[in-house]
Amino acid sequence: MTEFYYYQQKRISENSALSYLITLERFFSWLAKSSNYQGDRVKWSDSNFAIRTAIEDYLVYQMGCKLRSKDNFQFVIMTKKSPQTINHFLAAIKSFYKTVLHLKLYKFQNPLIDADYNISIGKYNPISMRESKPRLPKIAGTEIPYETSYRSQSDSYFKLVANEWKPNIIADQDLPYIIYRAGSEIGWSLRDEVIIRLLFETGARINEVLELTIGDYRQRINQYEMATLNKGSEKRRIKFLRFSQDTLKLLIRYVNGERKIYSHEKKTFTKLSDNEVVFLTRRGDPYNYTAFYYQWSKIIRHAKIKMNIHKTRHWFVTNMIRSIYDTAGGSGEIEMRKHELINYMKWKNPETIKAYEHYFNEASFREIHENLAKKMQEYEKEFLKASHSTFEGNQLTNSTLTTKETLPAEEIKWINEFYKGMD
Repeated sequence: MTEFYYYQQKRISENSALSYLITLERFFSWLAKSSNYQGDRVKWSDSNFAIRTAIEDYLVYQMGCKLRSKDNFQFVIMTKKSPQTINHFLAAIKSFYKTVLHLKLYKFQNPLIDADYNISIGKYNPISMRESKPRLPKIAGTEIPYETSYRSQSDSYFKLVANEWKPNIIADQDLPYIIYRAGSEIGWSLRDEVIIRLLFETGARINEVLELTIGDYRQRINQYEMATLNKGSEKRRIKFLRFSQDTLKLLIRYVNGERKIYSHEKKTFTKLSDNEVVFLTRRGDPYNYTAFYYQWSKIIRHAKIKMNIHKTRHWFVTNMIRSIYDTAGGSGEIEMRKHELINYMKWKNPETIKAYEHYFNEASFREIHENLAKKMQEYEKEFLKASHSTFEGNQLTNSTLTTKETLPAEEIKWINEFYKGMD
């Protein structure tokens, strides 16, 4: 695991390497306690057949997936019980065995790779494939059409299917203040208060906040903004974060106070160099994800909620879209503001916003439906009140039942056309 971590740390971000490590630790712990292959516990160094069997059991019994065999590979189908981290687990375990093979620590073939992949795709991959160049997607129109197959997309032995990404819709507008109150009650540091406020106010990923430098603030013209890196930007500052006046005050107070106490230079904000990171540990080292996560866990436990750090980003987007719909003057302004949000979030796929909009479409329908239900209750009371005076025994007069006479002619015409469309 240590060899794997140091190897991956040179190729992917530290946060990604750590998340892989945590995922693998859970799996290997399960191997030692619960795995079974031909009557024995499975070890990470066992044959690829034993590892595959163990992974199948782990996916089914621990992660609530269903498996469907297809040729020489397995389709992995998520269920309602499955966590949203299946793809992350498969990526981590595949990367692990690819790494230990490269380092010559594993003597079998990669159990996460379908050895027959290259042979089986031959009939789907004719001469039209360009030499030494990857096939472009069909939409590019540069390749000769051929029979499409899932086999042409991946050499993985376990293939996750029907995995449409769905965001966490967090509509509780009080959520940040619940977290702030919990942090205050347990005596959080000013550093953690600033970080958590930035997460909720900017929609940033945690690593985008933890890796902020003094120069990132000086780079922006606006005093309430900071430049920051983006996922996949290779440390380039291609996006910015915008925050409130109160958070800026707390940030300056932290840098000139708490940070100065623990930093090696003992300098205030104006005298720090651009490459100095904003957030430090008590030892004066850069504050990292593991250290922050420990503090975050204490806060959410005290708040008595279950919430991972990334959900602050979902909360931000959910409430930004709500604000757009509540304040925009019309459909044109809504579209313009949605485009601005997409650009701010630096989403690679602009269609991401539609997943959030689906929530608001449903919420809008619920509001309409609730209004209808309230009106029906009101009409019911009026009807019973009016009908009480027209009852003779159990008989109602024709005028009571003739509801069309109480409706405008235009509404009657619309209702009649609507019913015809339902035939």
